[in-house]
Amino acid sequence: MNSIFPQLEPLLPLVQKPIQYVGGELNQTLKDWDSVQVRWALMYPDAYEVGLPNQGVQILYEVLNERDWILAERTYSVWPDLEKLMRENDIPQFTVDAHRPVGAFDVLGVSFSTELGYTNLLTALDLAGIPLEARDRGDEHPIVLAGGHSAFNPEPIADFLDAAVLGDGEEIVLKISDIVREWKEEGSPGGRDELLFRLAATGGVYVPKFFDVDYLPDGRIRRVVPNRSGVPFRVIKHTLMNLDEWPYPKKPLVPLAETVHERFSVEIFRGCTRGCRFCQAGMITRPVRERSISTIGDMVKNGIESSGFEEVGLLSLSSADHSEIGDVAKGLADQYEGTNVSLSLPSTRVDAFNITLANELSRNGRRSGLTFAPEGGSDRLRRVINKMVSEEDLIKTVATAYSNGWRQVKLYFMCGLPTETDEDVLAIAELAKKVIATGREVSGRRDIRCTVSIGGFVPKPHTPFQWAGQAAWETVDARLDKLKSAIRTSREFGKAIGIRYHDGQPSVVEGLLSRGDRRVSRVIRAVWEDGGRFDGWSEHFSYERWVSACAEALASEPVDLDWYTTRERDEAEVLPWDHLDAGLDREWLWEDWQDAIDPSGAVEVEDCRWTPCFDCGVCPQMDTEIQIGPTGKKLLPIAGVTQGREALLAK
Repeated sequence: MNSIFPQLEPLLPLVQKPIQYVGGELNQTLKDWDSVQVRWALMYPDAYEVGLPNQGVQILYEVLNERDWILAERTYSVWPDLEKLMRENDIPQFTVDAHRPVGAFDVLGVSFSTELGYTNLLTALDLAGIPLEARDRGDEHPIVLAGGHSAFNPEPIADFLDAAVLGDGEEIVLKISDIVREWKEEGSPGGRDELLFRLAATGGVYVPKFFDVDYLPDGRIRRVVPNRSGVPFRVIKHTLMNLDEWPYPKKPLVPLAETVHERFSVEIFRGCTRGCRFCQAGMITRPVRERSISTIGDMVKNGIESSGFEEVGLLSLSSADHSEIGDVAKGLADQYEGTNVSLSLPSTRVDAFNITLANELSRNGRRSGLTFAPEGGSDRLRRVINKMVSEEDLIKTVATAYSNGWRQVKLYFMCGLPTETDEDVLAIAELAKKVIATGREVSGRRDIRCTVSIGGFVPKPHTPFQWAGQAAWETVDARLDKLKSAIRTSREFGKAIGIRYHDGQPSVVEGLLSRGDRRVSRVIRAVWEDGGRFDGWSEHFSYERWVSACAEALASEPVDLDWYTTRERDEAEVLPWDHLDAGLDREWLWEDWQDAIDPSGAVEVEDCRWTPCFDCGVCPQMDTEIQIGPTGKKLLPIAGVTQGREALLAK
């Protein structure tokens, strides 16, 4: 399979950031096309600078390429300037590794972290010469397979997908590869349909064409059922147990172009049982599975040596919740003290933070701002969303930080949460003022800063809020205006508080795509045909384009944009993703939703890591269990690092 780079190279001086299309990164893998049996093109449907650091794609890239019979290459969305030139010069969507045409691979695996990348998928398919709709594809086209968090409701893009997988990808991509290899070795019997049936029959791969959706006269779904014998009624998610056996990435890709994260990331545990009712990631990744302290140490050591990165991010949904995080931080800080290596915890809960941990992470002298996520402005609203962090907790935490030398704190909130009022949002301003006042008092300084960052709330599938009505964008924007005014008109604190926010309109579109059904595919295609690209980027997003496409594409249906977004669902309604099993008991989710909106006050739910089981359903249904420490192990200083530091000090 020939490279298209000779045709691409003359065009690169004509586009922005041409280096993102060149490839050649440290630790990339190149294989001979004819020496393998199964070929994957892995896509992150966004620009290279966003897609390359994506942990999921990097892990699957390594897992697949470690098998000598599998080839995996990467492809990313091209900017509109290059798309135009590619169309003019008949250049197809390509991989950045060997610049091979994406349409020539066996499987195009697309990882969706956000629904706003859906139009980018259509661009890639069209450039690759792959028919947009799955029903129009032949045996010569790749299997288009979706994964990632957004794949837990793939119905809005079901028309464009051959298949989707739910959950952890490490094991299922190898199982899929085995099925593809066996089918090809048999001479591809039954063509594309037979391959898809073999995938669907496993019960762990969703093939939309093998399911029919019936609707009620009022637009709601009546049922979603298989239309072919041998296809299971429910598709189950994949859960990787024993993360120590899968220490990826071992050799992280080091970009030549600037990317959004310039660090080596180690996932220290997977899953979260804090029970935040808005958080899809926490719900769908249950149960908690920790990596051992020794495996984390080995991964950090090997990753730094193979990449040269000087920052290590200890990743998870709430990294300070690792049962041995104190020992992990101290052990790594001991190992790399005196070197250029710094450690960071990108996600830290207020009630899991302590100054000892923070000081270990900043031992090498890099003391950046601290980020906490109260999510709701008032204690009442935090109880509604089950974010069990009180105002007192937050003030105590920031007082500790400011008194120990920190000068900058970032607070993350959401606007548009269920039961939210103007007063709840205005409470954010009062909380930020108290943070500044506390910082000035305990530090004796005036250069204390607090940044308030606000995102729009979007109800997500497989969460207790999946039944909630989404706040209208006008409501969100009006509350944000009041909040900005309350902060900026404060003579005492206004200049010390920064505010960053997202307008309400993109959240409405995300809400449409998040909880939509197959009829939304028409909307996505209409937006794409009207020029929609990179909807996650504010400079490319057009709310008017989406509104117009909804009106046109849904004109013959008893549904519209508001029906999908601001409408509250009742318990009996069949939701578009009910046939896709994340392990969560539907009755438990409904009861948690009722607890959130209880007229007498929201009922909070503890973290089941440290309490008896609350019967969410995941462990018994998925045949899994929570895996946490302590392991009783410690990280010892690495000889090479220690000796190098001592030699440096001796000089």
